[in-house]
Amino acid sequence: MNKQEIIANIAETHGLTKVVAKQIFEQVFDDIVASMMSSSSDGKFKVPSFGTFKIDERKARIGRNPRNGDPMSIPSKNVLKFKISKTLSDKIND
Repeated sequence: MNKQEIIANIAETHGLTKVVAKQIFEQVFDDIVASMMSSSSDGKFKVPSFGTFKIDERKARIGRNPRNGDPMSIPSKNVLKFKISKTLSDKIND
């Protein structure tokens, strides 16, 4: 299922136009990102019975240039990690 199909499903299920459903869909994800970026959340966003999204730092490291094999410095950066809940894990493994 892609974004447009989800928006169409929301619109049909709740009797909304696709424009309004798209606004709601995008607002939900904007709020999730804002919540994760707030200092009070510690970079985490938990969805009960689904899982937890967490911002984690990937440390700087030395890698290899794939073209010529020379060593190169790869800077640190923030990455998003997801840990599935036990409830969802049980559902998909039944």
